[in-house]
Order: sequence, then C-alpha cells, then structure tokens
Amino acid sequence: MTFSLVGCSDTETKVKEIEPVAETTFLMGTVAKITIYDEIKDKEVFQRIFDRITDIERRMTINNEYPESEIIRLNDAAGKDFIKLSSDTFFVLEKAKYFSELSQGKFDITVGPIVKLWNIGFPDARVPGKDEITKALPLVDHHELILDKENLTAKLNQPGMKLDLGAIAKGYAADEAVKILKEAGIEHAIVNLGGNVIVINKKLDGSLWRLGLQDPYEPRGDSMGVVLLNDQTLVSSGTYERYLEENGKIYHHLLDPDTGYPGDNGLISVSIITKESVNADGLSTGTFLLGLDKGMKLIEELPDTEAVFITTDKKVYVTSGVNESNFEITDPTYILQPKINAGK
Repeated sequence: MTFSLVGCSDTETKVKEIEPVAETTFLMGTVAKITIYDEIKDKEVFQRIFDRITDIERRMTINNEYPESEIIRLNDAAGKDFIKLSSDTFFVLEKAKYFSELSQGKFDITVGPIVKLWNIGFPDARVPGKDEITKALPLVDHHELILDKENLTAKLNQPGMKLDLGAIAKGYAADEAVKILKEAGIEHAIVNLGGNVIVINKKLDGSLWRLGLQDPYEPRGDSMGVVLLNDQTLVSSGTYERYLEENGKIYHHLLDPDTGYPGDNGLISVSIITKESVNADGLSTGTFLLGLDKGMKLIEELPDTEAVFITTDKKVYVTSGVNESNFEITDPTYILQPKINAGK
C-alpha cells in the first residue's frame, strides 16, 4: 500500500535547523525509501541499510535471479531433504508459522503453488482452471513445513510444495533497517519499504507522524484518512494493490489458502498498526482473509496492535485502541462505524 506523509510543517526543521535527508532505491521488487530527520554523523548508514535489505532479498526471494536463495533451495528440496538456513531466514519462517496458526491458516507461506498458478502482478498472469487449483490445494499446508531450531534447518514434507515469503519478508527487512538506524544514533526517521512503513519516535517537534491512508478507489497517493504514529509501523493489505482483470472481472492477489481463489468477504483493505513490521505484515494478510468479524476479534486479542478495516461499500471499522487521537477520516464518503468488538 502507498502511504504519504500528511500535514508536514517546517516546525521540525526550525527546532534543530536540520533538513531531512532521504535516499531511495529499488529493492525486493519495490521502492525503498529511508528519510532521516536528524543530523547524520554516520555517512554510510544509508548504504548499510540497502546492503542489509539486499542480503535479505537474496536469501528469501523466489526470483531465479538469485540462485543462492535459501527459499529456492528449500522449494527445490521439497519432499526430500532438510536445508540449512541462515538465522535470518529461519526467524522469518518461525514468524510465518506462528501467524499461520494465529490466523487459522489464512496466512500461509506454503501458498506458493497457488500463487504460481495465478502469477498476479506479472505479465503471464491468468485465471487458472478449477482442476488446476484443485490439484494444487493439497500442497498448501503450513503444518507440512518442518522447522528444526537446534540445527537451523527446514524441510517441506511433500514434493511440489513451494514457499513464498512475499507477504512477510519486506516487514522483516523494514525492521532490520530500523535497527541499523537506531545503532547509528538516529532518533527521528521514516522507513518506507513499498508500503511497509515504520516511524522512529515522534517528529522533532514532539508531535505524532501523520501518514495518509490510501483510498482504495483512487490513484496511488490519494488518501481517505490519516493515521498518527509514534514509534510504530503501519502495514496494509488491499484488493487494489495487485490484480488481474479478465472478461470484465477483477481478481486480486490476496489468495485464500482454503479455496485457491482471491478472498471475497466484503473487505477492500486492512491496515495494521503495531510495533514490528514483520508482525504487521503477517497480520495484515491473515486478518484480511479472515474477514471483518474474525479479523477484528484476532486483533483485539493482541497487545499493542490495532487495525483499520475498510469494506467495499466504504464503511470503516476500527479496533478499540483506534480513536480520534490517532486516526481521522478525511474523505466524507467513508463512514466510521460503531465499534463491534470493544475491549481487549
């Protein structure tokens, strides 16, 4: 999801007379932008961040450009062998297993065979036949991903199984970028890794960061509301992000592991607000596919985690910790609904 910084004044530059410095590059299939609002004493910090993200991409991609990918090797060994992993990749797989259980299997990184059939977002995207989906569905089962923490190895039990970390690896990379910034003494910054946004602390003037929440029905950069953040991350999943149109019908990229088809439950987007982007990544996909009621219930049970749900008819539902102090609707065609599951 695309986010924009909203309502930026000159206050922060007046406080310390420091102009923000930003660097942008293309990594993990998206635009990575790091903006620092402090004096930069460590001139190599941007390059260290981009090098770290590149390293994560090389380990976790399923893109054949990187034959050294641990995920490609793991997929190739499906049904045969355990594969030795780096601590990075193992950590992300552990997180993925956790969110698979938490979301009742709606978030499932073994959905690779189904993703490959559709290939939404790529030139050869197509609507697969029902028989193709039926044949691939038994290969989607997070229980069949076996992790050996003592040896840092993993195995896919069935031949033909495929992992796809596209729904969680960017969150991990964004968290690692923040670690590097903090180690360099940076106290005020924004990391935006293709919509996985993290802010460090508050703005220089002590106010909250204001991020525009993408309007699902408008071009990129047009917001329907504003989320206010303090040392938090904001990650969204929506039907408008990547999709395929065929015979007048739109098929979005959020595929339900239970059916093999795009999730269809009346939601158009879910935005997660929490502390770590890797967690927000896993939760945004899982809660979207769970649907409004079950997704809301899940988020309400988690500490330091909130969500904004938007339905296809422009109704907006928020969890109990979201209120006028940290969220406002700026487009009057979107209507905030009474809270349906108050209290944590």
